[in-house]
Amino acid sequence: MTVPLLKIGAVLSTMAMVTNWMSQTLPSLVGLNGTAVSRAGTSEKITLFQSPDEGWQVLTSAQAPDGKCLCTAVIPVQGNCARDSRSLQLRQLLEKVQNISQSMELLDLRTFRDLQYVRNTESLLSALELRLRAASEGPRGLNARSFQDLQERMRALRPLPPVLEQYRSDSRLIEHLRAEVGNLSGLLHRIQEELGAFDYEELQQRVRLLEERLHACLQKLGCGKLTGVSNPITIRASGSRFGSWMSDTMTPSADNRVWYMDGYYKGRRVLEFRSLTDFISGQNFVQHLLPHPWAGTGHVVFNGSLYYNKFQSNVAVRYHFRSRSVLVQRSLAGAGYNNTFPYSWGGFSDIDFMVDENGLWVVYTTNQNAGNIVVSRVDPQTLEVLRSWDTGYPKRSAGESFMICGVLYVTNSHLAGAKIYFAYHTNTSSYEYTDIPFHNQYSHISMLDYNPRERVLYTWNNGHQVIYNVTLFHVINTAGEL
Repeated sequence: MTVPLLKIGAVLSTMAMVTNWMSQTLPSLVGLNGTAVSRAGTSEKITLFQSPDEGWQVLTSAQAPDGKCLCTAVIPVQGNCARDSRSLQLRQLLEKVQNISQSMELLDLRTFRDLQYVRNTESLLSALELRLRAASEGPRGLNARSFQDLQERMRALRPLPPVLEQYRSDSRLIEHLRAEVGNLSGLLHRIQEELGAFDYEELQQRVRLLEERLHACLQKLGCGKLTGVSNPITIRASGSRFGSWMSDTMTPSADNRVWYMDGYYKGRRVLEFRSLTDFISGQNFVQHLLPHPWAGTGHVVFNGSLYYNKFQSNVAVRYHFRSRSVLVQRSLAGAGYNNTFPYSWGGFSDIDFMVDENGLWVVYTTNQNAGNIVVSRVDPQTLEVLRSWDTGYPKRSAGESFMICGVLYVTNSHLAGAKIYFAYHTNTSSYEYTDIPFHNQYSHISMLDYNPRERVLYTWNNGHQVIYNVTLFHVINTAGEL
């Protein structure tokens, strides 16, 4: 009676191995035809902040009347990997394996229950056998009472035939499931042979090479016009309502440190996290204590140095993290401070540092400019103002602003319903009004900065650290030059 249990145990063990193999292998195989596009397309810069439903793609339009080729780099778009044929086949196969595993588990439980019943009837069968043997040897001793006892023992054994019939049926089912497992094993073997040409380390190397090529392509594309902002991606919820966080805008991509500055005035403590993962978990950080407190949230890290506004002054400070010292500080002539010309949310946001593909900038306002936003190019070594532009946009009407490719983009509010409403082009000293939706998920943005190395927007939104991917429109001529 125990043979079916041995068969079931062997098949269940086989099914467990198949299921384990599928669970480990399937994530690596899903979308194999599209993996190179979806993973590499994000490039090393975008992968850190990409949400699960977003990818990277380049779309091109027809040739323009003036002979230029219009190329639109769209970041992000939804990937197509889920529609890969191998992915569908493997998912269906895994589902079938799981269904068979469940059937085997139920069969195992039922067989165990029936086996217990059969074992319990063994004593009844032994007693009945003795009574029958005694009756056959001495039929004269079989009286009415003995006959009644035999009848009761026979009635106790009536459930046994259906149980044995169920055993025979289960044995046939086991043979059927064994054949199914054999078919699945053959199918898996064929799939493995089909995919055998791909050594996974070699495949990963191919993906890395493709990422490098796409990264070089992004660098070649260079600057573009902002045409869209993705939905927000929340990295962490921590700190007070106001603050700033950032990564270096100029370091090699292998350096993934994150800096965190909670609060908008009189703060001196800067936390440096080793990586984004450490920042999310709140672990593995060192503390820098600034010699001068900061004002506002318009700080930026550029090439290993923190640039910020010294509290209760219009002095710009460059603090070097490695040496833990102030390398230079310089007054921004005429710049308002101490909530004289802040953004609409206040918070001592008079002076705002930012970095784009062209270098270091600072946004502020002077009495001479009647409260309108001034944007200045700054020498990152000396903090000397190289050139300034009067944008004509009143700073108190701006929620926040950021630079991309020499263009200052301004939001019309720091609250829900904000849009990127105004753009000032420093290369032509001209402006335009825009209408780019900007989803303010937590309803109060107190910091907004663009990182050209990662091509994302960093925000501090009501105690949440959030990033946005951006969509840039690039114009490339037929010779392949910007």
